Parts: sequence; structure tokens; C-alpha cells
Amino acid sequence: MKIDWKKLSPAHWVELSSPVTLGFAGVSLFALALDWLTGGASTRVLFSVYRASPADPLTYVRVFLHVLGHAGFVHYASNMALLLVLGPLVERYYGSLQLLWMMAVTALVTGLAHLLLSPSAVALGASGIVFMLIMLSAISGRSSGKVPLTLVLVAMIYLGQELAGGLFQRDNISQLAHVFGGLCGIVLGMISKGKPEKRA
Repeated sequence: MKIDWKKLSPAHWVELSSPVTLGFAGVSLFALALDWLTGGASTRVLFSVYRASPADPLTYVRVFLHVLGHAGFVHYASNMALLLVLGPLVERYYGSLQLLWMMAVTALVTGLAHLLLSPSAVALGASGIVFMLIMLSAISGRSSGKVPLTLVLVAMIYLGQELAGGLFQRDNISQLAHVFGGLCGIVLGMISKGKPEKRA
């Protein structure tokens, strides 16, 4: 019996078609491991956003990198579970470079929103990115000039829930990141052009 070693290699049966999504999950996992190795120092220095001196160059770096930091494995896993489901769909539709740009914009917007509206707290995590992906998933494949009903329903359910949570709940979840991440998804989805769907 002849063994086809090529069919046994991971490259034969594992699809690596979402480099940005997989890369984001991988770098976030690296940031979490670094957090554990440094006793939280790396997350404080690089992977969380908070009010700091404008003279500190890392202040500007953290506005982008805070989306890679997580408070623990449970926090990481809850964000990555959704990101790894939605990310490949969005990446396939908009392309890897466009998704990377959308992630950078969302990180910047959620970071600045936190600095302006919650300056005394520390924020970290990919939840803003996840909410951006939720909205992008709902808006993908829309007809030109029309707002899909799925987007309206998803916006009402998710953003309405987060707005209510921000008003009536006091917990460690950043509803600001969720709301602004979702708004980024809506705006970016409306102004960005995806790949047309192939019809059978």
C-alpha cells in the first residue's frame, strides 16, 4: 500500500485563506502569553489604552494596539470565538488589505472614544473589532443604494443592547468599544466596496 504523504500534510486539508483574521488571533494570543510572562507589564505598556502624557510616544501606539490585549484567556476566547467565525466571511468579501485597514480604523476610533469619554479607566480587548465585524457581516452583499433589513435588525439588537447596558449596568465591559466598533462597521460597510457575489 502506497501512502500519499502530500495528503497527510496539514497544507493539504487546512485552508489558510484568511491571513488577517488568523494573524490577528495569533498576535492577540502572543500578547496574552507576553502578559502572563511579564506579570501584566506588557499589557499595561503596550496592549491597553488609558489617559497618559502626550509626550509619551507609546500613548499613540496604545490607541491602536489595545485591541490585541486581553484580561485573561476567557476574555480572549470569547472575543476570538466570534472573530474567527465572522472574520473569514468579511475578509473573503472585502479582501485582506481592506479588512486590515478597517481594523486599524476601528482600533483608532474605539481608542480615541475611550480616551475622550472614559479617561479614568483602562480599556483593552478586541470587542470593538468583533462588533465591527458583526455589522460588516450584516451589511455585506447589499444591493446598491439600499440598506439591508438584516443590518437594521442587527443594529437594533446589538447596539440597542449595548446602549442600554451602558446606561443601566455598571460592570467591567466596555459598552463604548462595542457601540463605536459597531458604528465603524456600519460606516465602513456603507463606504467600502466588496467583491460581487458569484451567482450560480
